[in-house]
Amino acid sequence: MIAIVDYGMGNLASVQKAFSYINYESCITNDKQVLANASGVVLPGVGAYAPAMEALKSQGLDVVLKDIVNQNKPFLGICLGMQLLFDGSEEGSEDGELIDGLGIIPGRVVRFPKDKTVDVGLKVPQMGWNSLEDTTGSLFTGGGYVYFVHSYYCIPSRKEDVAANTTYGVKYCVSVEKNNIFATQFHPEKSGSVGLSMLTRFSRRT
Repeated sequence: MIAIVDYGMGNLASVQKAFSYINYESCITNDKQVLANASGVVLPGVGAYAPAMEALKSQGLDVVLKDIVNQNKPFLGICLGMQLLFDGSEEGSEDGELIDGLGIIPGRVVRFPKDKTVDVGLKVPQMGWNSLEDTTGSLFTGGGYVYFVHSYYCIPSRKEDVAANTTYGVKYCVSVEKNNIFATQFHPEKSGSVGLSMLTRFSRRT
């Protein structure tokens, strides 16, 4: 069974509904033993970076998730769940220091630059459909349009971790893949056939 991590910051029901639609069983849980025994784990997320990390740490889930990743179990981060995998984020920082993330994927999370977005008529947060570029990850079968809602984006330190890009004022990474770890900045559960295909390919690994 695929476990969807419940830490109070995710769009959990829509993710579970998507797995049900493609005929894969999933559960929503924050039980450490259930997560440890799951065939695959999904970390969704909607909201702010610092409260999300605090929620994970307060329940001891940060340690559990790192252990799961180290066991080579299939792992999927979605939206904020992708950002949390990185070393840290500018979001919520008052002194210029990054807010610590899980440190599973080397890199950082930054805000869309105002001069490349708002100043030229692009709204932040980016809300809506955008096209995939440079799809090299194994969950992709090509390009297509996927659904985004976010104000910050990830900059991986290693080019080999980048699985797909898009452009919104700037060209940036929207998916990473590293061994058993997969993540998307967009919402595959809201991205029609392209997203469902990705979730199916992930589920087959579990």
